[in-house]
Amino acid sequence: MKKEDMKIEKLYDLTHTMAGSYLSGFEYPWEALEGLSSFLIELGNTLPEAEFEKRGENIWIHREAKVAPTAFLNGPLIVCREAEIRHCAFVRGSALVGEGAVVGNSTELKNVILFDKVQVPHYNYVGDSILGYKSHMGAGSITSNVKSDKLLVKIHGEDGEIETGRKKVGAMLGDQVEVGCGSVLNPGTVIGRESNIYPLSSVRGCVNEKSIYKRQGEVAEKKEER
Repeated sequence: MKKEDMKIEKLYDLTHTMAGSYLSGFEYPWEALEGLSSFLIELGNTLPEAEFEKRGENIWIHREAKVAPTAFLNGPLIVCREAEIRHCAFVRGSALVGEGAVVGNSTELKNVILFDKVQVPHYNYVGDSILGYKSHMGAGSITSNVKSDKLLVKIHGEDGEIETGRKKVGAMLGDQVEVGCGSVLNPGTVIGRESNIYPLSSVRGCVNEKSIYKRQGEVAEKKEER
């Protein structure tokens, strides 16, 4: 994947998130992680009370969303219409859960944007990441957001590296990405739109759009159906 293909405009349809105007102010998605908390507080204070119920400090839940009583919610947090947060989910804060999205049992979120209809339904960890429209993470798949050597994360493109300036960067998933069960997305992973990741994968670097990632060094291009 080249640097040009990592840009927000190439990965996401911004009409499918309440953060569209915020994200449009950046070139690359990881640049939006730094100010996400402040953005959510500002946005939350503008939400209509007729649609969103404020629960605790800087937590806004749409009245048509479902939140299990056993879920732990910490702000700033916005949960959009028809989203579902299930039993024992752990939302640590700085999270936007899009319309119709699913945050499953024992799933943990921290500093994330989940576009509309994202599914992280079973035992997932999603931190310092942005997941595009209708993207799905299989059971037990996680985003790793800190390098083992604790150095700042770099994004590795075909045409060079991009310095993020951040110690914590998880994964940037384009629209309609499918991540197989038990996979680990290493720090600074970028996956293009409509790509599939095989179960039990350890993904490093970037994956082009409309690809099938089988293992490191074995990535196939999806064939168009006729």
